Formats: sequence, C-alpha cells, structure tokens
Amino acid sequence: MTVLSPDHLALRKATREFAENEVAPIAARLDLQDETIPEDLLAKMADLGLFGVTLPAEYGGLGSDIVALGVVTEELTRVSLSVGSLIQRNIGCGHILNRFGTEEQKARYLEGIATGRLLTASAGTEPDAGSDAANIKTMAVRARGIDGGEVYRVTGTKQWCTFADRADLIFTLCRTGEDKHGGISSLIVEKPAGGFDPPRLTGTRIPTAGYHGMYSYTLHFDELEVPAANLVGGEEGQGFRQLMGGYEIARIGFAFRCIGLARGAYEAALDYVRQRRQFDRPIAEFQAVRFRLADMRTQIDAARALAYNAAVKASQGVRADLEAGEAKLFASEMARKVAWEALYLHGGNGYAVDSPVNRYWRDSGLLPIGEGTSDIQREIIARRILADA
Repeated sequence: MTVLSPDHLALRKATREFAENEVAPIAARLDLQDETIPEDLLAKMADLGLFGVTLPAEYGGLGSDIVALGVVTEELTRVSLSVGSLIQRNIGCGHILNRFGTEEQKARYLEGIATGRLLTASAGTEPDAGSDAANIKTMAVRARGIDGGEVYRVTGTKQWCTFADRADLIFTLCRTGEDKHGGISSLIVEKPAGGFDPPRLTGTRIPTAGYHGMYSYTLHFDELEVPAANLVGGEEGQGFRQLMGGYEIARIGFAFRCIGLARGAYEAALDYVRQRRQFDRPIAEFQAVRFRLADMRTQIDAARALAYNAAVKASQGVRADLEAGEAKLFASEMARKVAWEALYLHGGNGYAVDSPVNRYWRDSGLLPIGEGTSDIQREIIARRILADA
C-alpha cells in the first residue's frame, strides 16, 4: 500500500536535505559537548515550516496530515533524536490548543506556535505522577492577582520538563479540584525564553546519559500567577481529557522518532561493516554479521508499517489509540535492540563515547520509557483487545 503522496515525498526530500546539510554537521557536537540546539538552527527549522507540519494553514502551519509528521520526524531523528524531538513539542501543544483552546487563545498563541516564533514545553510529570498522570499534586488556586485581574496561583513541582529553559510557553497540568481525573486543568504559562521567572518559577537541570541538545528540568512553582484567561478551553476540569486527546498524535510521532534513530544506527552499522576488514575481508561477508543486518532492516521496516498504519487512521479521523500504542511499543523496543546491534557490530570502536553509533545507543535508552512506557502501551492495547472482543 502506498501512503506517501507527491507532497509527502517532496517534504521528505526537503527535510532529508535539511537534516544532512544543517543538522548532521553539528549532531556530534551537541551530544559530546552537551550544547543546546543553537538559535540559528531553530530559525532555519521555522523557515522550513517544521514546527507547524500538522497545524492549520490559517495559523501559519503547513496544514498537512499525521503521515507528513511521520515523514519529517523520521528524517530528522535519523541524524539527531533531539532535533527530531524538538518539533514534537510545538506540534503536540499546538494540536491541543487547536482542538480544545478558546478562539481567543488560538488567536493569541497558535500562529506563534505553528511558525516557531513561540516555542513550547509540557509540564505534566511530577515526582509522584509519572505513568499515573492523574496523580498530580501541583495546585492552581483561582484568586485576584496583584494587578486586580483574575489569576491562578500555581504551586508545586514538575519533573522531566524538557526544553523548559528555552520555551516561551509551558503547557502545565494543575489540580483545580479534588476529583482525581475531573479535577485537573491545563494552564498556558508564559515565561522568558532562555530562563525562568524567579522566585515564583525556578528550574533545576537534570543531567542525562543521552538526548543531549535539549535539557530536562525539575520546575518549582511558588504561587506563580497565571492569568485565568490562560486556562486551556476556558473551563476547569478538562485537563486530563485534553491530555488524553493529545496522546494519539504524540505516540505516533514518538514511534517515528524511534524509527529514525534505528535507521540512523542501522545505516552507521552498514557503512562500518562494509569498510571494516578482519581475516583479510570485509566483515560484511561473514554470515553472522549479515544475519544481524537482515534482522535490523526487517524490524525497522515492520515498525514503519505499524507507524504508518496508525498515522493513516489518525489522519482520516478514525480512532487510533490501539494502533498508536502498537506502533510506539514495537518501535521503541525495536530501536533499543537495533541501536545495541549497531554498537555490537562496531565492536570496541562502538563503545567509545565519541563514536556516532554510541550516541544512538545512549539515546535509545529513553525510547521504551518516554511518552508512556512499554508496559503502559501493553495495558492500552490489552484494554482495547478485551473491550472489542
């Protein structure tokens, strides 16, 4: 089945050229020196429309479908997981805002998000609320602000908020009521780009083994005032539903991140085994090596088929939580295995931190955990199977 239209193919070509010409030359530096993604690259990504692939054209996005998101994501993460992941933040937050936000909120923020003029982050996870997303404790209490307007005073701690320092907006899940699910609301927190808003909002960086280029933070809110007009949708208690409404596109995008990383690792291994000689011949001539390559390629192609199946359904407006869960589960575990096999085929050279394949291996450790762990995906899949039986 052909799922890529001429427009998809043109977008893939443009993104691949951008990734190879602009991202690949700095990918190793971002990783080894743990630098943040530079501003000039962000500007070039915005010029290409990458922050608004699926967002409406009327707000400055490309107005394309979720298949296009997959195409773009795979090409970017093939050379850098961090760069490929960056666009998901704007697309994910923009999707939620476009679907659930008020007209005033869309008019104020959506064009900036779609064009990359405003960069976003999401703050949902807390020290005691990971997979149990509804267990959040961060409170948002409605009050009159110091300027006399209606505000929410936000107090609590968020964890694993990636790109929080550079983001202009942080979509923050807060508790506004006692009901576990119905007491959750989402607020759009404005902040200075490149910093925080002390003492009411501070951030502590979390060092990570991989995924360099974007920093993750623990955020501390201390009665930070957020305008009541920034309550997503204008109605309290809708935050959990909004979160769930964004998971399909998020998990499909995540699956394509896994596929891109696996493809990058596989291609690095393929190049290496063709060049590396032992016993007077390229190691690609040894059956054990060839079988590994065959398995890696097969697993990547299988994951891509699952991801496109989910993307096509979601693009058609068909419920795709089962397919998104399948794609995310299979692709994330596949990428972890393929990255290890790629490192293994490099031998000791792959274990060197400055080896490109080592970056793929370190980055792959996040994949079965992020955007819902593998076991959470299995639970989602099983729940649908049993409900449909």
